[in-house]
Amino acid sequence: MDPSNKITREDVRRVAELASLELTPDEEIGMQRDLDAILGHVVQLNQLNTADIPPMAQVSEILGAQFDAAAESLRPDQPRTSLSREAVMPSAPEADGTYFKVPKVIER
Repeated sequence: MDPSNKITREDVRRVAELASLELTPDEEIGMQRDLDAILGHVVQLNQLNTADIPPMAQVSEILGAQFDAAAESLRPDQPRTSLSREAVMPSAPEADGTYFKVPKVIER
């Protein structure tokens, strides 16, 4: 990635559209600044030599004993009964008695 590439206002609008976000002009300016900063950090990360670093799937793989000690302080996973439908349906903004009704997300 070329560090001279900057996020344009059109880029921000396209990302907002893809994320179904409505941004004010002031929010677009802030998002443009934030995205530029994020991409600047990615450029810095891409400059690091990671040839001798093995790939990993979890951070816990490099934390070792430190992670084991932290894991001991977490509560164990235990099955519990779920909330009843009768208890949660009255809190739903919209429901048909059996299911929550949600607005359609994909319009394109």
